[in-house]
Amino acid sequence: MKKTLLGTTALVSAGLVAGPALASDPLTVTVGGTVTAGMYYIDADDIGPIQFNESAVKLVARNIDINAEGTLDNGMVAGVMATLSLGDDWNTHYANNDAAFRELFAYLEGGFGRFEIGGTDGAAFKMHYTSPWFVPGNGVDSPNILNVPTVGTARHSTFSLMAADANKVTYFTPRFAGFQLGLSYTPDVSYNGPNANGLGVVPGGTLGRIDNVVEVALNYAGSFGAVDFGADGFYVTGEGNLGAAANDPEEMGAGVNLGFGGFTLGGAYYASEDLAVTSIPVASAVGLEEEVWTVGLAYATGPWTVGVAYLADELSTPGASIDTTTWQTGGGYNLGSGVDIGLDLQMTNVDAGFIDYDAQSAGLVLSVSF
Repeated sequence: MKKTLLGTTALVSAGLVAGPALASDPLTVTVGGTVTAGMYYIDADDIGPIQFNESAVKLVARNIDINAEGTLDNGMVAGVMATLSLGDDWNTHYANNDAAFRELFAYLEGGFGRFEIGGTDGAAFKMHYTSPWFVPGNGVDSPNILNVPTVGTARHSTFSLMAADANKVTYFTPRFAGFQLGLSYTPDVSYNGPNANGLGVVPGGTLGRIDNVVEVALNYAGSFGAVDFGADGFYVTGEGNLGAAANDPEEMGAGVNLGFGGFTLGGAYYASEDLAVTSIPVASAVGLEEEVWTVGLAYATGPWTVGVAYLADELSTPGASIDTTTWQTGGGYNLGSGVDIGLDLQMTNVDAGFIDYDAQSAGLVLSVSF
């Protein structure tokens, strides 16, 4: 999963001037992307008569990013970001497509802050801190690659996913004394990315859908001597539509990062109620709850990065629960020009009460960014 942490980026300082403003030059278009591939050996327990492959080639993070951006005559910055996902990725909305725009949104920023409108992640997602990634293209929180048979039963992420990449409007304030506030509103989570046209209206209260998702996020980024510090907290709520039994799903979470002398120590906590993976409201009578926490330590020196991280997930309903724990260790080496190779070691345990099994894997990873 590609993650963007807006909280570490200072917003452009510019004034808001009334009236039309045109860029003196056309917007500058840049094209980039990432492809991560890995060859894994897997040792997974059988589940009854079901056996699992002992090896696999994983091809993930297949994104092409197209960005058009320019500075207007009044100093404001305007742009469009389009992320083209090549085939099915971690986001299963596009599992049956050869290529689709996973994100497409426009933005405007200046001294007033930054506005985004369109299909993209919201403020809670973009401002979140968590355990560090140290394997090229992969991490324990929101992994691109996780070699466990029941990856679909738990979210394995501390990021807000209720509204995912659905069409929304987001506002980020300027950063004051290290603090920044982000707000997002998503009318309907079933509409992701660009629509075919802008005609007509959508019926409200459709059964099984989440409407009117509101995200509030606050983070801090600063340095104290030789220590870099970042922290965030978020709250997300929406309106669930499952008839009389419906309850409004909620998400909340927090994360922290400490950087010092090449080390990065990070962790995060997440909790949700009445929300299935990723954006299906469940009836309040079901009482579905989920808690996730993670912690990790990475060290970088020159082209080398190594680390270890841990994530635990508990998905529970009255009388039943599924507990998933994952350790990841390994590292990477930068060959230059956006090319990294690495070693990825994973160890996962899933305890569903009636079944308890383990999966271990080791993989060689090649990640190329362009």
